Amino acid sequence: MMNSIDTIEKIVAKFTKSKTTIAVAESCTGGYISNMITNIPGASKVFERGIICYSNISKINLLNINPEDLSQYGAVSEIVANQLANNIRILSNVTIGIGITGIAGPTGGTPEKPIGLVFIGFSTQKETIVKKYQFNVSRIAFKEKVLEKILTLLQNYT
Repeated sequence: MMNSIDTIEKIVAKFTKSKTTIAVAESCTGGYISNMITNIPGASKVFERGIICYSNISKINLLNINPEDLSQYGAVSEIVANQLANNIRILSNVTIGIGITGIAGPTGGTPEKPIGLVFIGFSTQKETIVKKYQFNVSRIAFKEKVLEKILTLLQNYT
């Protein structure tokens, strides 16, 4: 397991030099990703904002998520993660937008969308990608696993 604090410090230093900025739209992680990034001194040079959009109405009102897509595909879907990442990037005028939607558990899962399912959107001006993961862990460990995946995406960004 990576040391998140060390990794975030390195990302903040690298992004400060390259003037890369990030914003995060968090649903199932409830602010954990933003919290972890802002624990690092100097994060304000790269971290523009984090929005917790837990409810569907907040996704629509704060991040312009298409209500039809929410109805058709549900909040926990590739299309919503894509819109969260892309829309937070555009609304925040940052280099990288990250969108997270999933089911942290221990309740709320279905056979189609089991507990531990998460979609992470990663948006740049060039493209928006969505990665799908399944973590069979506790709620807190789920948030830590999501953070690890996001840090890997950020580390690999050049």
